[in-house]
Amino acid sequence: MQETSNSTTIRDIDIPFSRLILIILKVMLASIPAVILFYITFALLGLLFVAIFGGGAAMLEGLVKP
Repeated sequence: MQETSNSTTIRDIDIPFSRLILIILKVMLASIPAVILFYITFALLGLLFVAIFGGGAAMLEGLVKP
């Protein structure tokens, strides 16, 4: 049995401007929870590093002269 290859090429997509704006707004709104999750994740990682390695302010205290 011989396999045949059917390839398709998209040359143009006709989307009205108002529909394109709605798509962009939906993507923007959908990204907000992802940004919040990234913020929480990196905040927890930062707290973990501070807990493991000690406070960075204590190490930098000797570098700052009053």
